[in-house]
Amino acid sequence: MKVEEEAVSAVLNRLRRAQGQLAGVIAMIEAGRDCKDVVTQLAAVSRALDRAGFKIVASGMRQCLATADGDAPPMSEAELEKLFLALA
Repeated sequence: MKVEEEAVSAVLNRLRRAQGQLAGVIAMIEAGRDCKDVVTQLAAVSRALDRAGFKIVASGMRQCLATADGDAPPMSEAELEKLFLALA
């Protein structure tokens, strides 16, 4: 299943943000910054990566549900993403 172009754009933005955050973590370690600060930033990188993954999964699920039969309208991508984030 191919990820929608709109979702790809959002995922790439999140991954680029995570890439910048990771570069910051590397610089912090090289500069000998406090462990607490490094771990806090590393956790932010991890969350950014998780959100990118959830966006991909949510987009795929939305495509699947949009083509499913049934009386209820399919869930929106935002609703699916919120559910996945609640599990994280």
